[in-house]
Amino acid sequence: MASKKFLELQEFSDTDLSSELQETVVQFKKLKFDHALKGLENPLLLKDVRKDIARLRTEVRRREVVAMSDTELQKRSKIRLRRRLNK
Repeated sequence: MASKKFLELQEFSDTDLSSELQETVVQFKKLKFDHALKGLENPLLLKDVRKDIARLRTEVRRREVVAMSDTELQKRSKIRLRRRLNK
């Protein structure tokens, strides 16, 4: 089942998505710095922000894959197959 945050991200435009990603990364860095200096009231907030960054990056990558041409998709499939066989 898709989370609400994931469904909200699908409604974002590409520019909104990239700006949101940049803002979230900056927010994470500030939180991490504050946590190192004085500690956060709720350190689990770092975990939540990290997950938000992962959701944003996943959506960006999903859109890149959807926009790929057939030749790029075939090349990607070959690379993934090669990686799977080398494990």
